[in-house]
Amino acid sequence: QVQLQESGGGSVQAGGSLRLSCVVSEYTYITGCMGWFRQAPGKKREGVATIESDDSTAYAHSVKGRFTISQDNSKNALYLQMNDLTPEDTAIYYCAARGYGVSFYGPPCPVEATPFNYWGQGTQVTSPH
Repeated sequence: QVQLQESGGGSVQAGGSLRLSCVVSEYTYITGCMGWFRQAPGKKREGVATIESDDSTAYAHSVKGRFTISQDNSKNALYLQMNDLTPEDTAIYYCAARGYGVSFYGPPCPVEATPFNYWGQGTQVTSPH
């Protein structure tokens, strides 16, 4: 069973930066597609960024140019560097991985939650008004 554990959340003033980390227990059952998602109060979970095993990345329009996703397989780690945070970025952030056998018609590593079946517990990010 794949386990994902996020860390690095917190509260930061608008314009500030945070770096989220996610430790992955094993890669045996993962296709190589991983991503960050977020859910704000009263809103649906939305995709933030994804990364494939060849380090190809994709971003939601709302974070492009401010957030950077990266990975370090030697440390079993996934990262999200968030710069120039705004109050609209306030949410619980989740790390996720796409496992084998998930049926989905579309790109192999899209910035949407549907094909991801392994999830962390989430970490709170707050950028107050």
